Amino acid sequence: MDASVSLVDWTPWLRMALLGIALALGPLVWIALRHRGATPKRRLHALTLLTLFLTFDLVLFGAFTRLTDSGLGCPDWPGCYGNASPLGARAEIHAEQSVRPDGPVTHGKAWVEMVHRYLATAVGVLITVMTLAAWWLRRQDRTAPSPWWASVTLVWVIAQGAFGALTVTMKLYPAIVTLHLLGGVGLLVLLAAQDQVFEPRPLRLSRGLAALAWTTALLLLLQIALGGWVSTNYAVLACSDFPTCQGQWWPPMDFEHAFTLRRELGETASGSYLPFAALTAIHVAHRVAAVVVLAALAALAWALAATRVPALRRIALWLAALAALQLLTGLSNIVLGWPLVAAVVHTGGAAALAVVLTTLLARHGLNPSPAEALAPSPALARRPV
Repeated sequence: MDASVSLVDWTPWLRMALLGIALALGPLVWIALRHRGATPKRRLHALTLLTLFLTFDLVLFGAFTRLTDSGLGCPDWPGCYGNASPLGARAEIHAEQSVRPDGPVTHGKAWVEMVHRYLATAVGVLITVMTLAAWWLRRQDRTAPSPWWASVTLVWVIAQGAFGALTVTMKLYPAIVTLHLLGGVGLLVLLAAQDQVFEPRPLRLSRGLAALAWTTALLLLLQIALGGWVSTNYAVLACSDFPTCQGQWWPPMDFEHAFTLRRELGETASGSYLPFAALTAIHVAHRVAAVVVLAALAALAWALAATRVPALRRIALWLAALAALQLLTGLSNIVLGWPLVAAVVHTGGAAALAVVLTTLLARHGLNPSPAEALAPSPALARRPV
């Protein structure tokens, strides 16, 4: 074999990297111009916030990609049939679309998939710049926030990119797709916590309130995983009525096959078709867990509002509003047949809840005495009721 012949074609990788850098230049230039006179720490904090915002948008677009069945719009990775865009793969896409007009590969789905990859690459570039800047800032100022936050975020986004590649190469393997969704939420959590490190605004919670907040956060994480499992397995339409399912309070369900993780999409572990009772079990499990999570969110919002601390009452309002949004969009997904807008907003609501709870817990963790009970300020104590 000729040693000069490469076994790997790096051209699509290089082109995708260049496109990601080009897209990331816009936010970087905006930060530089808007914060011209700011300190390096302030500019880095602004970059963190902007990256958090763009990552939230990326999570929403990822949901849109999945819900429009565009995940295999380009069946290779990182490019599209070895090209940096669907423009260079028009012949291959046309051939696939001619054979299966409603199949996974069409011109429209290819563009949706590639735009998602472009956005993900740009976010990866921004996090890389953020990490390098954090280490540089720490060398210049030993009091600057620890660069390890940004470093962990960089490692996380690299792993997230690997799961994105596996999502395509393993043909939407349900466990991989669900982990990819959880990875996106995890990235939001890391960035939201990092925001609090740059601009500490401590909040003191009682032990009971802190325990309730942590419990709610863990329940939300479980519910997001179940929601991803529902969406990945297309189990939303297994129940088209509410509050019953298929006209019954407890329809026939197959939990064994429903929650077998090592299996292909639409199949059991043995390779046979996944029974409808398994899809029903997935849907009902998510529905039951939703009741528990909504109850926890309601209890937490009520407890935060009762503290009379303005910052905590604002967080309580956010939690209550987002919980109501999740309830409405979840119900509309069932009774309206999974409308695209409601499904995307439902994913966005879950991600927003994760950010709000992370912010609450991070601000509590910044308090020098987190175990002390929450008490109103002297001014509040003197204020007449």
